[in-house]
Amino acid sequence: MTALTRESDFTGGGYDVERIRTDFPILFREVYGKPLVYLDNGASAQKPRAVLDAIEHAYQLEYANVHRGLHYLSNAATARYENARETVRRFLNAGSTEEIIFTPNVTGAINLVASSFGATFQAGDEIVLSIMEHHSNIVPWHFHRERKGCVLKWAPISDSGELLLEELERLITPRTRLVAITHMSNVLGTVVPIKQVIRIAHARGVPVLVDGAQAAVHMPVDVQDLDADFYAFTGHKVYGPTGIGVLYAKRRHLDAMQPYQGGGEMIESVHTDRITYGKPPHKFEAGTPPIVQAIGLGAALDYMMQVGRERIAAHEAELKTYAHERLGQLDWLKIHGNARDKGAIVSFSIEGLHPHDVATIIDRSGVAVRAGHHCAQPLMDRLGVTATCRASFALYNTKADVDALVAALVKAHEFFA
Repeated sequence: MTALTRESDFTGGGYDVERIRTDFPILFREVYGKPLVYLDNGASAQKPRAVLDAIEHAYQLEYANVHRGLHYLSNAATARYENARETVRRFLNAGSTEEIIFTPNVTGAINLVASSFGATFQAGDEIVLSIMEHHSNIVPWHFHRERKGCVLKWAPISDSGELLLEELERLITPRTRLVAITHMSNVLGTVVPIKQVIRIAHARGVPVLVDGAQAAVHMPVDVQDLDADFYAFTGHKVYGPTGIGVLYAKRRHLDAMQPYQGGGEMIESVHTDRITYGKPPHKFEAGTPPIVQAIGLGAALDYMMQVGRERIAAHEAELKTYAHERLGQLDWLKIHGNARDKGAIVSFSIEGLHPHDVATIIDRSGVAVRAGHHCAQPLMDRLGVTATCRASFALYNTKADVDALVAALVKAHEFFA
């Protein structure tokens, strides 16, 4: 742990964003001769020194394969890898590390559920989604539609971007096998009342998978309090490395599910005429796992918990409000998504200008935003657009970053006028 990330730095006083920014080396570089203003955190967040140091230490001084070795380095790497699993358990308040499965990303986690839990789905079985879903929580269910004849049902949203709970409830029938839904929209920032969704589904005996890719970085998550059956998030959005994700699943589901992939580590014994699978979580972690990535993820989650997730959420809520106020002053710009409960994500468009052109122009001012359909084409259809620009905020962003975004957009609008 570096001197800048001691718990004592965050437990007293206010939220010192300038101090926090010093933990992220990349924030002090320039692009096109301008200070970097990084507002593409919804796609992937930057990494603090604590994560970079943990990864470097693992590769330089403690690298070996895990679980199967008996030598010092293997034992050290195994301990760090499994300590990361315990960190994830604390981060989610899961009941046991046996309910924490490491995956390549949230996409891998959802595909695991679709392939393993969904192995028994049959023609006519229903999967309820929201129209706000990321493609990662759509395409695996389309596989079941195409290959098994399952039926996808879509919960609508209001014009302000709020999930219509009564409409979702009406979609659940005796044929519903799963509700698969985002916790926070990656486009609108809408925070879904996921506890209510789970309560509604469970009252009808239907399990719920939650895509927490955006929510896990912006708010505290307690899977036991939510009573989620499955909860997935990805490392690179929570200030960790790429190549690592997490699936939380209730133990009773994991015990009943068949393995998703076969290979080393996920077995107890293999013979020519029979096989015995291991216990969760290793039953679902075939082959050499993402060892150093998991260690880096553990460091990232420790960092977030030391800063304080409530503090992060409060800081980002202030940024979101300020961004809405400043962008709302531009009468030629439209903000998409004004839900009452909304995270620090602001999507917008400028009439007559393609979002790609807008993003390209403001990039020359050093401002990085995302432009496109954000892997949410059904939502784009609902909004009546093909693409938007998206500014997504993180624990290290400031009001000055919002001001830089607005100034760059004004320049872009004048350029195209």
